[in-house]
Amino acid sequence: MKIFKLTSVIALAFIFSINSLFAVGENLDASSKGEAIKVATAGGQFLKIPIGARAVGMGGAGGSITNDLSAIYWNPAGIADIKGVSTEFSYLQWFATYSHSFAALSFPLGNDFAVAVHAISFSSDNIQVTTTANPEGLSADYTVADLSTGLTLSGYLTDQFSFGITAKYVNNSIYNVSSNGFAFDIGTLYNTGIYGIKIAFSMHNLGTETSYEGQSLRTSKKPIDAADAAPVDMTMLAYPYSYPLVFRAGISSEVYKVDDHSVLVAADFTTFSDVSEQFSFGAEYKWSDLVALRAGYQFNQDEFGFAGGIGINYELGEVQGRFDYSINPTINLGLVNRFTIGVAF
Repeated sequence: MKIFKLTSVIALAFIFSINSLFAVGENLDASSKGEAIKVATAGGQFLKIPIGARAVGMGGAGGSITNDLSAIYWNPAGIADIKGVSTEFSYLQWFATYSHSFAALSFPLGNDFAVAVHAISFSSDNIQVTTTANPEGLSADYTVADLSTGLTLSGYLTDQFSFGITAKYVNNSIYNVSSNGFAFDIGTLYNTGIYGIKIAFSMHNLGTETSYEGQSLRTSKKPIDAADAAPVDMTMLAYPYSYPLVFRAGISSEVYKVDDHSVLVAADFTTFSDVSEQFSFGAEYKWSDLVALRAGYQFNQDEFGFAGGIGINYELGEVQGRFDYSINPTINLGLVNRFTIGVAF
């Protein structure tokens, strides 16, 4: 009965926290009422693309479960659970000709802290230039290339509570214009010690506004129509934009563990500054800490819903390796496949 009461209190606290996130989102003009009133008002959209096949295979419920380098995306507090030198690479073939890559490396700082560096690349193949006068295309091509690099510090303040903070540089580039900015992620993770229940909260992409600059925004024109007027160099000012602000709350529990068999369930609530809030639920079955099967579902998402995946852990001497794969069917754009490889020393 005591366990039931404690679990109920935790659940109520989680619900209360979700309501608080709604209130915060509304104060920031976020779409917490379920209405996408600010669609396409935030830039740097590649920052919202999930990283790590494990959490994605569980429907995106990764806020409280990630204890590898993909925690840089889901909740930087999870980096504190990495005790040795670790590296990770993830690849995603996104829609059309776009690809998304993630690479990270972490080092321990004593027994309770860890530091990690990462890089995220989102780029396209060559795209033919078109204009209103030449809608069929010109002989020139351009590319889209977005980049984010950052540094994460994470650690345990108590035996059950960890924190994490990430500072990152963001560059958006299209054709011959680009923008630069800085943003921060902050996360916390609390292990209740009851049925393996963990509660997580994080905020992502806290930063200032930025705007595009470059050759296509510079021109030379006559200030007046007089024939003898000299042309003047001019620079057009692009409208500034913010990065997509994200609030994430997560809860997870190991609901079953007998001998070599275990089942982990997790749920995330996520609210954004530019689209409607989303809810994710997922589960992971693991056998002997060697093979994992995953499935999940993402609610209130235009394209994604069901997700699935597998994971394989292996050891070669003192080297521990991990391979994760996830698959996401979309409503209109086909299948999305992710691969993640991790090595720890």
